[in-house]
Amino acid sequence: MPENPKLQQLQDAILQGNIPQMVLSLISLALESRSSDIHIEPMDNRVRLRFRVDGVLRQIVEYPNNIHPAVISRIKIMSNLKIDEQRMPQDGRCSVTTKDGREMDLRVSTLPTVRGEKIVMRIQDRSRKIPDLPELGLQGKALKDFEEALDLPNGVILTTGPTGSGKTTTMYSALTRLNKIEYNIMTIEDPVEIQLEGLNQSQVHHEIDYTFANGLRTALRQDPDIIMVGEIRDRETIDIAVEASLTGHQVFSTIHTNSAVETITRILNMGVPPFLITSTVELIIAQRLVRKICQACKKPAEKVDPELLELVKRAIANIHSTDEIEPEKLQALQFFYSPGCPECDGIGYKGRIGLYEIMRMNNEIRRMILQNASSMELEKTAIKDGMVSLEQSGIIKALKGETSLEEVYSVAKKMEEY
Repeated sequence: MPENPKLQQLQDAILQGNIPQMVLSLISLALESRSSDIHIEPMDNRVRLRFRVDGVLRQIVEYPNNIHPAVISRIKIMSNLKIDEQRMPQDGRCSVTTKDGREMDLRVSTLPTVRGEKIVMRIQDRSRKIPDLPELGLQGKALKDFEEALDLPNGVILTTGPTGSGKTTTMYSALTRLNKIEYNIMTIEDPVEIQLEGLNQSQVHHEIDYTFANGLRTALRQDPDIIMVGEIRDRETIDIAVEASLTGHQVFSTIHTNSAVETITRILNMGVPPFLITSTVELIIAQRLVRKICQACKKPAEKVDPELLELVKRAIANIHSTDEIEPEKLQALQFFYSPGCPECDGIGYKGRIGLYEIMRMNNEIRRMILQNASSMELEKTAIKDGMVSLEQSGIIKALKGETSLEEVYSVAKKMEEY
């Protein structure tokens, strides 16, 4: 990371032992670095500071152990935590306004470790604009299927993917499109990550038994048109979501599975009858985030690992949707890389973009679900009908020079067959 004034400020504050200035400089530098999390970790004879930028942790600076208790106390005071409690983990939050007027929410988590307390601060920029669906990385048939599902009067739309794959942002982006004066939009979240004007957002509290299922039941009594449930974790929540869809509501939620098709298997395993799945679920979105190649120093890759190339050829031979990418780009197989420059701090990547696998329900897939078809058979049919898998979506973005093949295969499963 090249020297910048904010990093210099942080280092000066550490040298002077100015703890309040140090914590402010730390948050300020994290914002400038587009960081999502700040990690403060005690080691044997030093404390290291790391930022998570574009999904990857980077070491920023270290400071001596003797000032660590004061740093911990300062952060605890800011987030209303007990200063004298060092044996138990604690969670808190605080709001910070930067000098340039940006409002931030910090979610603070402390953890006692054998070397002292570790702190992780999750940064949420309240002034951040929610990107529209195409800006997130949706394109071609996937975007068209998503937009058509948003126009339906009722049905369940599910987003799936691991933690930190951008599911909530995709949901917020869809809700932003639907956020009109004539709709009552309710959300039940844990926690409410971004507050949006025009939405009725409610946060669950497990300690007082205000769960997703209870919140969803209450939301149905609030005359809603559209409901977003943060996550489907149990049979009770999915049952109420299905019931809400059958009574004429549009329901959005997230669920943890590896692909769009596996979501069907997961819901069946939760005990939902196949006929209810086919009559309510309209769209399943599987997504991952990959780092974007730095556009300032992007270069064509001269050669690609032959094994990777073989995987790529097999995957693109089965792209049945013609509006994703120009045929000549598919034939040329020209990929790109970035060696690194000051613009990207010498890393070669700057920012992230989504890979999307979108399965739109149709009568053929509904018939197969009712006949208990395997997830492999469902996947084959969906791809024949034009669904682009996560692997194919990544390859298309790599051919367009938006990311690298290494990034794609770090998150997308190689398909044995299509």
